[in-house]
Formats: sequence, structure tokens, C-alpha cells
Amino acid sequence: MVPTAHNETAVYLGDKIIAQAMNEDLEKVEDRWYFPETALVDRHRFTLSETHTTCPFKGEASYYNYETEDGKIIEDVAWFYPSPKPGAEAVLNRVSFYIGRIPGMRLAEPPVA
Repeated sequence: MVPTAHNETAVYLGDKIIAQAMNEDLEKVEDRWYFPETALVDRHRFTLSETHTTCPFKGEASYYNYETEDGKIIEDVAWFYPSPKPGAEAVLNRVSFYIGRIPGMRLAEPPVA
């Protein structure tokens, strides 16, 4: 990620911004960017998934599904660690996204308002 002129980064799904934060509020852990949970846009579109995975460093991850405006559910678009292991506290209250795995999902600079 390259710092932008207005110092923000967004997660796009197609042409819709689904998360947006100031660059200084992002945390990079193991080559993944973690956004504050408060950066989720239209939070009501994110619902808990039944998926859980385990990272030996960070602990058990939970996932979010995302409902698009036309009602399509995209499964497991993002993950978070509700109780990270000691040493991984940097991911607490943060969400990361499957950039490059979910079609149409990308990191980019949001438009200047």
C-alpha cells in the first residue's frame, strides 16, 4: 500500500466501499492489513459466518459474510480475532479482508469528498 494524498485506504467490493480508514489506523500483521472494526461501512451488511480457523500465532479467527445491495451473500469476506493470543493483541478489534481471493475486492484510495 502506498500512502495516499488524503491518507486513507478503502476496501472495495466492485465499486462499493465496504471499509475505509485513515492509514495511521491500519495495522499490518503477517502481510495483511487490519482495519479497525469501526471502519466497516454499512455494518448491518456484515453478518457472522459459521467459519472458524486457527492461526498458531494469532489464535482462533471468526469470519464475516457480506450481503450486497441486491441481496447476494458473499461468504467469509473478512475475518477477525475476538480473543487473540498473547503477542497478537495488535489484531484485537480489527478486521482483515480477502483481497485478491474474493472477486472484485481490492484496496484503493477512496475518492476525495
